[in-house]
Amino acid sequence: MAETFTEALVEQLRQNLGDTLHALAGEEVNWGEFVAQGLSQLLISVIYLTLFIGAYLLVMGAIRLVLGKQRAQKPLFSQVRTGARYLTGLGALLVILAQFGASPELLKAMARAGLMAFGFFVAWLVVSRLTRDGMTRYRMDPSIRQLVENLFSVVAGTLAVVTVLAQFGFDVLSIIAGLGIVGIAVGFAAQSTLSNFIAGITLLIERPFRIGDWVTINGQDGKVVKIALRTTWLRTRDNIFTMIPNDSVASSDIVNYSAEGATRLNIPVGIAYKESAKAAREVLMPLLHGHPEVLQAVGMEPRVVLKSLGDSSVNLEIKIWITPDNLDVQPRIMADILEQMKEALDAAGIEIPFPHLQLFIDDATGLKPIVEPLYPKLAAN
Repeated sequence: MAETFTEALVEQLRQNLGDTLHALAGEEVNWGEFVAQGLSQLLISVIYLTLFIGAYLLVMGAIRLVLGKQRAQKPLFSQVRTGARYLTGLGALLVILAQFGASPELLKAMARAGLMAFGFFVAWLVVSRLTRDGMTRYRMDPSIRQLVENLFSVVAGTLAVVTVLAQFGFDVLSIIAGLGIVGIAVGFAAQSTLSNFIAGITLLIERPFRIGDWVTINGQDGKVVKIALRTTWLRTRDNIFTMIPNDSVASSDIVNYSAEGATRLNIPVGIAYKESAKAAREVLMPLLHGHPEVLQAVGMEPRVVLKSLGDSSVNLEIKIWITPDNLDVQPRIMADILEQMKEALDAAGIEIPFPHLQLFIDDATGLKPIVEPLYPKLAAN
């Protein structure tokens, strides 16, 4: 039963495929010739593909041998290898399509389009390298460099697509006009995206922060790792990445901890009222002077000042300066200094009090029978 059903299914598929091929070719299909021709074309295609791959391997091996192992690891060799792979793939594709009966017009159009795309790729590499070297030479801000590279990539990609389409007979002017109309419609539909895009350009021009700065945006602390055209990327000290829309960034308060160089840290510490602030300062100052990550420059010397008189303690404040590079580890520095201060004050016998309440009761005669046996002098008063 199963064999009869399988034979009927195969026969039906063969008949349907034969009818389709007959409608396309206009003549009866000889299955033997059809299979033999397909296998021969497939075999020839595999042979051509093997030859192209072999030629690619020989050429790259010769180049690697001439350049040496050290030079072969440079980015230029990687780009040359990418170009060679592209040309190898393009040549193999054209030959295989020719084996399967592609028209000469189609093959010529594909060859022109492929070579032009390769030309745009080479031009993009050269211009990008020159632009990057020029911006590095003139020490342009990394965010501006990123904006220029992104805009250049978009422009180059658009020109390449339009040029490639033109090789296949597309009306480029009509495509551009259509894109303009579509762009207007998309603009109305994506006002938020356009707003973020414009805000991103504004941020890159005004530069309230740069890549590498530690900032607070919308209550989120982090290091700026990327300023894209639509979002700003922050990395927190927990290595968590946050993407904030540029429209929100531009309209919020921005606190930049790195803009002016060194940053001051204020670390509170309390001592008991019976202790001397001067004595505590003499204990803490050697610790601050000896810490490797505390700046000792003129005008940035560490200090210990009396901040306020609290309910249960005399509140001191340690003022130290750290470099922008140490903002990444600011919590660790503060924790380290706090631990050393605690040990130093304990070793000097200076009390760090906890909150407590002293209670005075006037005319509490009802407690006299209880207090008098325990504290005779206190009860007499």
